[in-house]
Amino acid sequence: MLSGMALIRILKRDAPALKSPVVVAAFDGWVDAGRAATTAGEQLAEGGALAATFDADAIFDYRSRRPMLDIVDGSLIGLEWPELTVRAVRLGERDLLILSGPEPDYRWRELATEVVAMVQQFEATTWISLGAIPVATPHTRPVRVLGTASASGLLPPEVTQGPEGTLRVPSALVSVLELAVARARIPALGFFAQVPHYISAAYPNASIALLEHVGRFLGIEPPLGTLPQKALETRSLLDAATTADDSTKAYVARLEEMADEARLPEGDDLIADIERFLRERGGGPGSGRPN
Repeated sequence: MLSGMALIRILKRDAPALKSPVVVAAFDGWVDAGRAATTAGEQLAEGGALAATFDADAIFDYRSRRPMLDIVDGSLIGLEWPELTVRAVRLGERDLLILSGPEPDYRWRELATEVVAMVQQFEATTWISLGAIPVATPHTRPVRVLGTASASGLLPPEVTQGPEGTLRVPSALVSVLELAVARARIPALGFFAQVPHYISAAYPNASIALLEHVGRFLGIEPPLGTLPQKALETRSLLDAATTADDSTKAYVARLEEMADEARLPEGDDLIADIERFLRERGGGPGSGRPN
């Protein structure tokens, strides 16, 4: 454990020697529509060595994140507790530290301070946040990715930094940490996939988009595992659901027109359109409500 750290335990014996690692962070919850960010993080971390753990008792509310209980033939066998971890992986010539898991409930300010100290301890060169947000966009078009950055020119050319203007929204922890790292003068950026608002299940298409952007930024080939096959299956299910009746088909067609014109939804008219669509479809294709 680093001196003065109450929440993070660095596992120096297990952590491999790292050369200028890049930290990639993804948490479930507020900006993880379609589980796109956490799925991407899990894919990157697969097979990685455990480099750091967190004091789960101090940062999680177990009433909102109850441990999973295994019961076999009426006997209580075991518990699986929520945990936040850092795993070290090497992809190509790049070392990565993947910080991922459930978004903590408590002690965000203290976490931010300790995560910055951890990043400095590992001599990380860059911070990358991963997230996904629900947007009025069709599943029939490529996933768009917006970016955040601590300095101009940090994002790759194909990623738009935005949205433009001032936006005041409730923050996710991943953004709290990105800002803290940036203030410590460590380059920090974020990739945020746009997920169709009518999807509440997993959306592997967005996870692939995030992984591809990380790969291009770092100059590596990210592991996709079974995500491409899952993306094809998801597309097939969504196509069937959205063509089941004329009103749904017309709604998706309108979203396609806006996407093809590269313009954002406009005004109260579209908001009313979305609300009407959700009322008529009971939350849209896939399941109950949009993410």
